[in-house]
Amino acid sequence: MEDSGIGRLLGGARTNASLAWAVIAFTFLVAVANAVAVAPLWAGFALVVGLLGLVVPVVYRDPTAMLPWELLLLAALPLLARVVASLAAFRSDIVTYVAVATVALLIAVELHLLTPVEMSYRFAVGFVVITTMAAAGIWALVRYGSDAYLGTQLLLPPGGPNAPREALSQVEHKLMVEFVASFIAGIGAGVLFEGYFRRQHRGEDILEQVEVELP
Repeated sequence: MEDSGIGRLLGGARTNASLAWAVIAFTFLVAVANAVAVAPLWAGFALVVGLLGLVVPVVYRDPTAMLPWELLLLAALPLLARVVASLAAFRSDIVTYVAVATVALLIAVELHLLTPVEMSYRFAVGFVVITTMAAAGIWALVRYGSDAYLGTQLLLPPGGPNAPREALSQVEHKLMVEFVASFIAGIGAGVLFEGYFRRQHRGEDILEQVEVELP
């Protein structure tokens, strides 16, 4: 495993592994529940989060080699909000895109760990921001295409592209809010990621220095 940069994220701590496995189990349960409830979007999202959490232990063939459970929990936050009724007020665009940003962060970390690609902290943060905004744009295109050609109403008002101008203007406003939310979420997730792990690694470096100085 990498022992510098974001490659130091993996750990064999049993507590981290136990909590990470609990989050992964939760995501798979939510995926099944949403599939039964005919909510394919959320079922797919839960499945993606769970599978991303399994990549590292499968590749390293070590059930304790897990990504930090905090990252997995942040990615699963909207799923938790859907399950716990009292948290329904937090099911907003910003929470959804924080989850998307965290998924992008998981992908960045796993690319660094499992492929020849190497990322610094700053590059990883930039990757998260760009990927999150790209995801917002792709999702908007998917919804528009579905509404225009399949007759759904995921984004466009009744009437699709031929709806009244006022209704279409409201959709444009909603999209701008989503894009701003994705940008804020990407920056927020990236900053939290960098701050958390830099602080963690500073603590590790201090401990190593103390151990060296001890007689």
